[in-house]
Order: sequence, then C-alpha cells, then structure tokens
Amino acid sequence: MAHLPLAPQDKLDDVKDELALAAAIMGFEPNSLKIMAHRPEILRGFLALTASVLGPDAKLDPALRQMIAYIASAAAGCNYCQAHTSHGAHAQGVSSEKIQALWSYETNPLFSEAERAALGLAQRAASVPNQATQSHFDAARAHFEESEIAEIIAVVATFGFLNRWNDSLATDLEDSPLAFAESHLSATDWTPPRNK
Repeated sequence: MAHLPLAPQDKLDDVKDELALAAAIMGFEPNSLKIMAHRPEILRGFLALTASVLGPDAKLDPALRQMIAYIASAAAGCNYCQAHTSHGAHAQGVSSEKIQALWSYETNPLFSEAERAALGLAQRAASVPNQATQSHFDAARAHFEESEIAEIIAVVATFGFLNRWNDSLATDLEDSPLAFAESHLSATDWTPPRNK
C-alpha cells in the first residue's frame, strides 16, 4: 500500500479530464497521478511539462523516448517507472527481446549506435551523483541535433521527478504495467515495487 492514498473522489473529479487524457494515452489511469491529485495544481503543472517533453511535438522517436525513460528509471532504481516505461516502449513497437536487453545496450547488437549514445547519456545523467560528461554529449552529437539532446535530458529530468515521486510514495503499480513487467522483465533485476 502506498504511503499516501489516492486523492479523495472530489479531488479526482476535479481532474477527471486530465486522468481521462492520461488513460487514453497509457491505457489506464496511473496511480501516481491519482495521488498527485491531492494537489490538482501540481498535477496540472506536471502534465503540462510532460506534454511538452513526451507529446506529439517531441522530436525523438517515441520508442526511443520510452527506452530513455526506462534506462533513467532503472538507473534511479524506480521499479514503478521501469514497469511503466517498458510497457510504454512495447506499446511503441519495441520488442520484448530488446526491452529485456535494455541494460546491455552498450554491447548488445539489438541497439544502434545512435540508441547507445542516447541511452548512455540518459543512464549517466540519471545516476546520482550525475555521471554525464562531455564524452557522453559528444557521442550523442554524432547522431542527434542539439534540440534532440535537450529532449533526451528533458526525458531524464521528467522521469527523475516521477522516480522520486513513485519510489518515495511506494505507489501501487496498476494491473496492466504490472502484468507486462512480470512477464517481460523476468530476465532482468526488476521486482515489483514494495512498500518501504
């Protein structure tokens, strides 16, 4: 059970349109947003940020954005977000085999050099303390425009918020991403989030 309950129904009713939009995109209403609804203005602000980073005007391929979000979440140790982002990557066409191999992106032949550069930068930028160096940015510049590199870091930073939010609150994982993670991340170190 999460350290904070879902917001009361009157608060959820206040953000029903926002939750419906999230459900239309993700296939379910995320519990993280239902907890965030205790403060609707925070939820709305976060969704505005998310729309600018992950929305239809984003430059990076949606599958790559989800893989970046997964690597960032794995580096941060947030199992809730790893389940969400692997589920999202699969919905964007990333194969189960590639999802299971994400942590071996540096050497696995399933990944292109561009993906390796993006994921390497994401992993180092999401680490604490931050390990991103000039060499990681130089590797990314070989494949991406500066606006795309800014987007890589924006994905990492956005999921940094979600990683802290969900890992701190021990947010209960919804059925769909939980089932996906249990069946597709079994070859990784992933385990269902547990209360602390």
